[in-house]
Order: sequence, then C-alpha cells, then structure tokens
Amino acid sequence: MSTFQLNIRDRLAIITLDKGRSNPINHQMIRELLEAIKSLESDQNVGGLILTGKEGFFSSGIDLIEAYDYDQEQSRLFWTDFLTLQAELAAFKKPIVAAISGHSPAGGCVLAICCDYRVMARGEFIIGLNEIPVGIIVPDFVFSLYAFWLGEKKAYQSLLEGKLFNVDEALQYGLVDEVCTFESLLSTAEKKIRTYMKLNPVTWGQSKLNLRKELLHKISADNTEILNHMLKQWWAPETRQGLQMMIQNLKSKKTA
Repeated sequence: MSTFQLNIRDRLAIITLDKGRSNPINHQMIRELLEAIKSLESDQNVGGLILTGKEGFFSSGIDLIEAYDYDQEQSRLFWTDFLTLQAELAAFKKPIVAAISGHSPAGGCVLAICCDYRVMARGEFIIGLNEIPVGIIVPDFVFSLYAFWLGEKKAYQSLLEGKLFNVDEALQYGLVDEVCTFESLLSTAEKKIRTYMKLNPVTWGQSKLNLRKELLHKISADNTEILNHMLKQWWAPETRQGLQMMIQNLKSKKTA
C-alpha cells in the first residue's frame, strides 16, 4: 500500500495514513483503503482497527488538486468509490477507533465519524464537514452519520454553515470522545479499543450492526440519484471557479 502503512500487532491492526504532508484523499487512497478494510474484516486474526494519520494532519480531506483534473468518468468512479468506502467503514463489524492526529476537515472528518470512537490530539486543529462552502452537495446519509454523533439540530446547522470545530468544541459537542497529547494518542486509542476487543466478538459486532441499522440502511441504499446531483454541481461553472481559487491557494501554501 503506497498511501498508508498497515501494521498488525497482537490482533490489533493500525492503518496510518501516509500521503504527502496532509494525507489528502485521492482515488488511489480510497481504493487501497477499501481493499484493506475488506481484508481486515475477513481476517480472523484481527480483532480491531485503529485509523490514524501523521502529526499535524489526520487527513485534509479530498485531494482537490488531483480530483479537479479528473474527467467526468473518473469523477463518477471517484465519488462512487468514496461513498462505498464510507459504507464499508460504517458497517465494519469489528471495533474501529480513530486516533485523530491533527487537522481533519471534510473527507477526513467523514472517515473519523464512521468509527466507533474518536480520540483527538490536543492542539490548534480543526475538524468538521465544510463541503457546502466548497460547492459539494452533502448526501442525506452523511447528515445521518453526522447527526448520529452531534444530534440532528447541531449537525443540520453545522453542515449548512460549513462549521469547522476546534478541538475543545469537538469534544464539547460529541464529535470527538476524548482529547490527549499527540505523544499519548495511539496508546489512548489502543486502551479504548482493547476494552472492546475483550468482549465476545459475535455479540459485540452484531450489536453494533443492530444499533446502526437505520444508518446503515441509508448508507447502503441506491445512491445513484444523489450521486448524479453531486456530480452535476461538481461540474457547474461556479463550483469549478471556486475550486480553482481554492487550488491556487493550496498551491501557493505548498510553495511558500
């Protein structure tokens, strides 16, 4: 895997996102994560998964610089696979803990909220879903996933505003469950996930799926119509213009 590192120790798998400085999510990362998630779920020697990043960034979200240059067919495949990844993560029957190592906006936040528990490093970091200001239509199941943790009112208002939370706000509103130093991030996440792993895996896993039944039904439904709306807006001239401005800013930061 070229976009992340995978280590397995004492039945615990750790996926460490490792792509560039900020772990932007491109199609290659999505495909590699899908392959790994499916493999780990069927691996009887794996009892749980920690998903983490590098110091300063969990993931900056969609790799806009690369995604902007996808043609229409590539764009459809990209968004289809990203929606599939969300469904696979949310339905993963084993425990998943997100060890959020830094900034986690947009797609990075989506990966985190698919998990069962989130530990975030203390620092000047942000997390949340800001797709609407970027010009990306939010699917209803992403709202359901967000509301699963924040509650419907807060999720609704936050999505429409494109609100990004600092670490303390994220803890206050339930977007993350625990905050610690970066140095203790993995040990804190491991302590939590091993409490889950001590329980009967069949009982725990089926109960998880039962508790997420309505959420999983929405995520796994036919989302063709939603995807068509997303893609139509993705290719709208005003969206492309806004993306160009964002990409210019990103490139200027890289060269600064």
